[in-house]
Amino acid sequence: MNSYPTNYQYLYGEPACSAQIRCLNEDFQVTEIPAFEPDGEGEHFYFKIKKNGENSDWVAKQLARFFDVTSKEVGYAGKKDRHAITIQWFSVCLPGVKTVSVEAFNTPTITVLEVQKHSRKLRTGALKGNKFSLVLRNVSDDKLLAQRLAFVEKGVPNYFGEQRFGINGANLQRGIALLNEEFKEKNRTKKGLYISAVRSWFFNHTLSKRIEQETYEKVIAGDVVMLDGSKSHFLVDDIAKITQRMMDYDLHITGPMLGRGRSLVAADSEIWEQELLEPYAEIVERLAFMGLSQERRSLRLLPKNLTSVCSSAGTWKISFELPPGSFATSVLRELCLYTQGNSES
Repeated sequence: MNSYPTNYQYLYGEPACSAQIRCLNEDFQVTEIPAFEPDGEGEHFYFKIKKNGENSDWVAKQLARFFDVTSKEVGYAGKKDRHAITIQWFSVCLPGVKTVSVEAFNTPTITVLEVQKHSRKLRTGALKGNKFSLVLRNVSDDKLLAQRLAFVEKGVPNYFGEQRFGINGANLQRGIALLNEEFKEKNRTKKGLYISAVRSWFFNHTLSKRIEQETYEKVIAGDVVMLDGSKSHFLVDDIAKITQRMMDYDLHITGPMLGRGRSLVAADSEIWEQELLEPYAEIVERLAFMGLSQERRSLRLLPKNLTSVCSSAGTWKISFELPPGSFATSVLRELCLYTQGNSES
């Protein structure tokens, strides 16, 4: 996979301190920030579930089995880490049912915290974001970590995390092989996972190159920028004005999420992206036939409400909020050279 390098650039230089994460599931806690509150009516039951060491897909399957419905009747807004303690909402469509009893669904690793009713199924992406509460252990230098925290608060590269690419990049490798017609995948979910890994790599590659060439926060003619906290984006018209809004963290430069259709950038930015992606032209062209449209993603990620406490020498507790689709590991990457304390992660 040398032609698809993953040694992405650091924004603030490679961290000089190290730490361990996920020594325990309790060290990595994620709480969903929903996009809306259940309205209290309708045929969809919403379950706020706390899970420890279980992935979202598995919990969804258990709900379908428990209520004797198909998997299509179960919804959730986003997949959460397995090796963690997470809190998120699930929905189950139960027409004609007025009340439910969930005590029997609880296990040592799954607890239903709340039950509500709503008129619609919970769809993927129906999120304002996620709150992360993390413990870093065996920090090699507390002073250096504190210094990096001050940098991270100003924003980090919005890389897709290594989870997207699978163990040892297996999802990316399969995605490239699939696009090269070297193998076929009948399972739609797996196929989507592999294609998503390829799109994500192209975004990360573009982002890394902009950091390397010092245009990560430098607006280029024809760039597309995105409003902070929103998916709304538009073509740059006034570089000086946009640059000021960038400095105020109101806008962020974007990178490509490849697919069908014409590139959304123009002028110098379009030329730069075309030249960067030219060595991969065949794969880029095949991506266009996979049913996904051109999109843009912010290059910069702002951790909101960032707090940190050094509870004892070498042990830190940090928390922050991120928008949907962003990775806590992208924040940690700029903070320290981390390793997984949990050998299964």
